[in-house]
Amino acid sequence: MFYGAVVWDPWLIVGQIVCLQCLYYLTLGVFLSILVGFRVSRMSLIYFFDYSTLTASTITGWCAIASFILSALAGASYMLHLVERAKKCLDFSATLYIIHLFICIIYGGWPSSITWWIVNGTGLAVMALLGEWLCIRRELRDIPTPRFRSSV
Repeated sequence: MFYGAVVWDPWLIVGQIVCLQCLYYLTLGVFLSILVGFRVSRMSLIYFFDYSTLTASTITGWCAIASFILSALAGASYMLHLVERAKKCLDFSATLYIIHLFICIIYGGWPSSITWWIVNGTGLAVMALLGEWLCIRRELRDIPTPRFRSSV
């Protein structure tokens, strides 16, 4: 979709990052609404950005963890369509999670929960590796060429 010109285009890169970040949070919101929304009386941004909600000691925490991992899986497929290059998947995944870390620091302070770091590190690895694998599969597909028969 966005892959094209050989020239370095910073606006394209910023656009890809913004699109990927928005799609990630949209997907996270859907998964949180489905998995956590039925367990709590009121959904809020605390489930997105507060490190204390990612805990393995409650069912709601496990549902939030599952939402983050499922969003990372979906993020890999978004990278297949937005980034389209296997060698850029790690860069875009790391950028997404670094931006998420900064937003979490602004929202709720430095994440001091080991569970938060494990979940986000796993999400980063899943998104980068699966995104690379999907992009490599697309890059290695045969290029269809029309077969013309000569009438000579």
